[in-house]
Amino acid sequence: MNASVRDSGAENVRREAARAARSAADEVYAAILERAPENDIDPTLDRVLAVCELLGDPQRAFRVVHLTGTNGKTSTSRMVERLLREHGLRTGRFTSPHLTRVTERIAIDGEPISDERFVEVWQDVAPYVHMVDVRSLEQGGSRLSFFEVFTVMAFAAFADAPVEVAVLEVGMGGRWDATNVADGDVAVILPIALDHERYLGHTLVEIAGEKAGIIKDGATVVLAPQHDDVEGVLLQVAAEHGARVVRDGVDLAVVDRQIAVGGQLLTLRGMGGVYTDVFLPLYGEHQAHNALAALAAVEALVNGGAALDGDVMGAAFADVDSPGRLEVVRTSPTVLVDAAHNPAGVAALVEAVEEAFEFTRLVGVVGVLNDKDPENILAGLEPLLAEVVITHVSSPRSMDVHDLAEIAIDVFGEDRVHVEERLDAAIDLAVARAESEEDYGSGVLVTGSVVLVAEARILLGRP
Repeated sequence: MNASVRDSGAENVRREAARAARSAADEVYAAILERAPENDIDPTLDRVLAVCELLGDPQRAFRVVHLTGTNGKTSTSRMVERLLREHGLRTGRFTSPHLTRVTERIAIDGEPISDERFVEVWQDVAPYVHMVDVRSLEQGGSRLSFFEVFTVMAFAAFADAPVEVAVLEVGMGGRWDATNVADGDVAVILPIALDHERYLGHTLVEIAGEKAGIIKDGATVVLAPQHDDVEGVLLQVAAEHGARVVRDGVDLAVVDRQIAVGGQLLTLRGMGGVYTDVFLPLYGEHQAHNALAALAAVEALVNGGAALDGDVMGAAFADVDSPGRLEVVRTSPTVLVDAAHNPAGVAALVEAVEEAFEFTRLVGVVGVLNDKDPENILAGLEPLLAEVVITHVSSPRSMDVHDLAEIAIDVFGEDRVHVEERLDAAIDLAVARAESEEDYGSGVLVTGSVVLVAEARILLGRP
């Protein structure tokens, strides 16, 4: 047998093994999906604590940077993790939701765990999850939710790796979030706005109280700019826990920001000093402030607040990415995707697009989940978009397309609104409408839901 035949046979074996692993991981994911969804909160940490105790408390095997806030958690988590890794630390990152594969939620050293490892971790924790499920049901409670199971899996994977630092993004809120069984050495609280009111409260003060729950005794708290009432709540909770607070706009600052090809060039004042000529390959002022929060978090964790090595820090930021966040996924015409799904996120999106791109005609593709604020999402997008194509989100929580279209007509006027149930058809129509006036400055923006953006990225061939 010649070498080429052997190589071909080995490659076939590898492909078959990969297919089998992917299939097994998909089966595990499908089984976990049968549990209560991640947006269905039962306000208790008891189930997660019980499973973790049976596993030997893996959440205490590493240091933790814990992040909450209404928008910016995933981008900031990715920045924190990349900075830590550039400093030679072994890292775990837990974020949600995923865009392409569920394994993205649990990353070690910047890479999603493999399908094989995903299945192995589930097999490791499943007996203990079952024990706690049975006990909870006997006591009149619920099984662990989808998100609770994933949190336990992340802790187990991180402890087994083992990682030195875990970067944990809350699923929702903070106080009752499953991730809050871990004690954050650093708590990062990004801007708080109205979202998930059904679960977190109907005022900013109520929501701030929930998110402040991640502040632990003696931690360092990094605060993004907040409404005055929100900041008051956060500062009070921090004082009660003896936590050190550093604030964007007081102790930290984005000193300067210049638009650059592919992103922006920043001057940042952190806890330890001023860093100049920091290239960030992401768009928008909000991402500059996310970068500042990430910088301060890593200064606090790695150096006790002292300055980081400028070259190391610069190399890390230059290598940051955040899929689905004002991401260019196609050219001719330019197609952008952005996961903005609440009015505050839309406001940041609109500002960033107007600043970084020179569209003369931009057509939107918008789908929204039924627990969101469609009126204000669409109202925020209206000044940016020439026309909008309303479509369906591939989720049981998707808002009815025709109901959303009625709202869009109220906001945009009937002549500027189109409806396509299927996302592929909606994108095709948006491209046709964008190019209908033979304008070389045309583009398409897909937004309104993380789930919608995830599907669009797959359709357009993004990994």
